[in-house]
Amino acid sequence: MSLLPSDTPVTLMDLEKPPEDDVLLRSLQHLITARRINDQAYALVRQGRLAVYPSSHGQEACQVAAAQVLEPGDWLFPTYRDTVAAVVKGVDPVEALSLLKGDWHCGYDPREHHVAPHTTPLATQLPHAVGVAHAARLRGEPTVAMAICGDGGTSEGDFHEALNFAAVFHAPVVFFVQNNEYAISVPLARQTAAPSLAHKGVGYGIPGQRVDGNDMPALLSVLGAAVERARSGGGPQLIEAHTYRMQAHTNADDASRYRPESDVAAWVDRDPIVRLRSYLTERGVLTDAIEAAFAEEAARVAEHLREGIDQDLKINFQDLFAYVYSTPTTQLEEQAAVVADELSREAAP
Repeated sequence: MSLLPSDTPVTLMDLEKPPEDDVLLRSLQHLITARRINDQAYALVRQGRLAVYPSSHGQEACQVAAAQVLEPGDWLFPTYRDTVAAVVKGVDPVEALSLLKGDWHCGYDPREHHVAPHTTPLATQLPHAVGVAHAARLRGEPTVAMAICGDGGTSEGDFHEALNFAAVFHAPVVFFVQNNEYAISVPLARQTAAPSLAHKGVGYGIPGQRVDGNDMPALLSVLGAAVERARSGGGPQLIEAHTYRMQAHTNADDASRYRPESDVAAWVDRDPIVRLRSYLTERGVLTDAIEAAFAEEAARVAEHLREGIDQDLKINFQDLFAYVYSTPTTQLEEQAAVVADELSREAAP
């Protein structure tokens, strides 16, 4: 397999055999729900019910595809912007957003759905993904790790260390870079002088590929092939998806300070929902009734999200100590005892 990626991103037109219609219908359902989650989360931030939300509006296809190509036993390593990917993998959206509400560092059990905690520091999850994949390979398990990062993450040392680690140990991991053109306010041209981010794998002996990040059939095909290659012993691969961050970095960011509105407008017609809806309609497999059912399910998820985020966290001070070590250390037990004693004295009449 050539290490060099294609000269242009792979699109539907390049596929010999696109994904089956039923697979793409599930993708559309996920996309419609994902857009509703993004919109609902932004509204919750404005209402003061979430502290912050990094929206994936416009790049939901990357997240849906990344989770959809995985088997239940495969691991997903998301970034802070990948709430949608975690939800598609099975995580409850309320639990997925607990970090951004400020309740927990991770509000779900990573082992339940094989979804690692959201990471706010850039690229720190990538070496972890390689470690999980390498361990699975040593145990003879058919597990693949999907390690996601953004274009800004490729400038971090963890990114390069993870690629080298994966290549040397032939780990079954897929590195998936969502290139949405900006790392907060820093444009891609100030991140790298490489021909593409997919080219960064070459120096480590990892094959790269580029794909249209708003083209769902292409994403499923390219990511699916990389996952199966890793599962069959082919080693790691680096995939770069070309997409665009349609909204600000987070609700605390003012994107108009560093990019013109005309740049954003140029991507409106490339919306992944519009493109997939058009494709399925032309094929005669998407009806008004099916899409209405998808919208109804998305509304149900949004209602569940609103109600769940509205619930106050029931605080148990023991949780401060319960998840530090699998077996508590003596020092940790002593600290827990001190806190318990202080609380009991405060509660005394």
